[in-house]
Amino acid sequence: MPDHTARPFPPAHDKEEPAVERRSLRDYYIILREKLWIALPLALLVSLSLGYYEASRPKMYAATATMQFEKADTVVTTQGVVDPSVRSELELRSNLEKLNSQRLRTKVVESFTPDEVKILQRPYLKNLPPGAGVPSAGEALGAVSIDSTRNSLLISITVRHPDPVAAALVANQYVNQFVGYLMDYYGGKNETGVEYLRAQADRLGKDAADAEQKLMAYKKEHNLVSLGNSTNIVGTRLTTVNDALTKARLARIDLETQYHQVEAYRKEGRNLMEIAYIAGHATVPTLKNQLSNLHQNQSVLGERYLERHPKMVDLANQVTVVQDQLEKAVDLAVADLATQLSEARQSEANLQTEYDRAEKESLHLGDLSVEYNSLENQANVAKSNYVQILNRLNETTTTRNLEKIPLHPLDAAVVPGGPYEPDLARIIRTCLGVGLLVFFAAGLGLAFLDDRIKSAWDVESYIGANLLGIIPDLSAVTDDDKYSLLLKGPQTPGAEAFLSVYSSVKIHSKLDFPKSILITSTIPGEGKTLIACNLAGSFARHGKRTLLIDCDLRRPMLHRNFKQENLHGLITWFEGGAKLDGDLSTDPSLGIIKLADNLSLLCSGGRAKSPTELLENPAFGQLLEKLKKDYDLVVVDSPPLGAVTDSLLIAERTDEVIYVCRFNCAAKKHVRLYMKTLRNGKNEVLGVVLNGLSPRRIEYYSNYRYYRSYKKYYGTQS
Repeated sequence: MPDHTARPFPPAHDKEEPAVERRSLRDYYIILREKLWIALPLALLVSLSLGYYEASRPKMYAATATMQFEKADTVVTTQGVVDPSVRSELELRSNLEKLNSQRLRTKVVESFTPDEVKILQRPYLKNLPPGAGVPSAGEALGAVSIDSTRNSLLISITVRHPDPVAAALVANQYVNQFVGYLMDYYGGKNETGVEYLRAQADRLGKDAADAEQKLMAYKKEHNLVSLGNSTNIVGTRLTTVNDALTKARLARIDLETQYHQVEAYRKEGRNLMEIAYIAGHATVPTLKNQLSNLHQNQSVLGERYLERHPKMVDLANQVTVVQDQLEKAVDLAVADLATQLSEARQSEANLQTEYDRAEKESLHLGDLSVEYNSLENQANVAKSNYVQILNRLNETTTTRNLEKIPLHPLDAAVVPGGPYEPDLARIIRTCLGVGLLVFFAAGLGLAFLDDRIKSAWDVESYIGANLLGIIPDLSAVTDDDKYSLLLKGPQTPGAEAFLSVYSSVKIHSKLDFPKSILITSTIPGEGKTLIACNLAGSFARHGKRTLLIDCDLRRPMLHRNFKQENLHGLITWFEGGAKLDGDLSTDPSLGIIKLADNLSLLCSGGRAKSPTELLENPAFGQLLEKLKKDYDLVVVDSPPLGAVTDSLLIAERTDEVIYVCRFNCAAKKHVRLYMKTLRNGKNEVLGVVLNGLSPRRIEYYSNYRYYRSYKKYYGTQS
């Protein structure tokens, strides 16, 4: 049987828009304040541990020596075999690589005297384990870093060592050994280069003479004076003939097309005068016009005279004569076309013969040019190499005795006055930075992992629902009083919060009285029953006849909160036949109890293991509709959505829904999922009531600050 009492669909909602997570600075402040006593100790622990570790490291000293590369004085404008001067960043980098080479490091290690080796080893002897060997000079050399100063030709050699004297000693020794290395490397290069260049000059001179003789012999053999001019003449002739051949071929094709058209017209018996060439040839146009005029005159005279009239006979004779002349002119045009076609074919054949002859000559010259050019290139290359090696030999002979080592030590390394490590200022900055990073990362990370409802931002921005109000933590209020706060007076602690929810419900509701409101939550223990009782009390205090229904048929609680028996109610009414006749407020099977002025209670009437049979029955919906005729507002307390599906069944019969969330209890993603399910149904979801916040949390989790003000105000008056 269809349920005709189910309420109609409300006005269509706009499609649910995805909530955009935009947090303000206040939201992040709230997150960090909540996680303060977790994030702060962790940040202090990490930063202090890091600071202790850095401060406990051994003392290190740094000494720096500086070298300068300069351009050598220009005595002559020639260049030697090897040029050690530095002219670019690339050459400077090459010298840096030499300074960092293992070869130079070995030379430095081998240059130390026994006393200098002891200086290098003495800081390591203090912490030497028993039985361990003394480190060698190479192992005790320290850390050497070689860098160039930007936009200059300066090189700095910095040595870091546990001993200040050893640091300065190693830096200065690097400079001395590198200068000696450059002198040894470039000292004998020019003399060896002169001998090598002289031998190469003799060999290349002989090669150049042999190549020139081969080229002259080839010219004589093939009677060539200038191969380039002959090739250009033949190429020009070939291009000219090719252009003429193309034009002749196109003319021949055009004449053939016209001639074939004439033949086709003759075969088909068509008028040759329709062909443009025939119609425009020689006297054909004149005769054609003359014949046309005669025919026109013949038509005019034919209207006056008979066919045998002298004028008509004379005119007919003229027509015959002109027709004969026109036929002869057409035959002459056809013969002329045939003659032109024959001449075009002969001209094309002659040009093709000339083109083949020129092409053959061009190919022959091309065959000769390959070997000719090869011989000519060999002769030119041999001559060029010989001239270059002679010039280089003259330059090297001039510069072999010049000194070109433009390296000068600029500043020698001095013994440092204090260690550069540990650097207390840097350690403090690092610890502060790491501490702040850990503090923010821990606070925000824990907040990200904690997915429970906590604040107004979670409700309004993440879930995308209206925040109807925030209920403070009422754990200090006894169970006998907390469910009837509005029945005892507005000055009761917490009553003002429920009055605020009452106002928000009236503002966001689009329906007039009478109506029904479903109160539900995600999981048990979030305070939906508390909200339902006091919200019903709020409407009752404002003159609305209100009925509070306990639809949590699996675990009914309302009768206990108001100290009533649960002998009659929904279950007993349904089992008794679900009668809807008469006055339901006095129906004994329902057992509606009057709690206060304008406030009544409908209990569950026991427990049900499978309440869906009752909730899905059309009689239940009809009951709610009929109760709305007796009451202005029906408040339905239902089971949590996350536990059972009863609330979804009840929601189909009610007009509006209020969702209750307890602070730090239900997961945000679950709440958003259930809210989406309710919105996709027939329900008008008014919003969310956030329950169970302490006054301190209320102050910084939202803008609802009136609780302390209310308490302070009424506390002062009392």
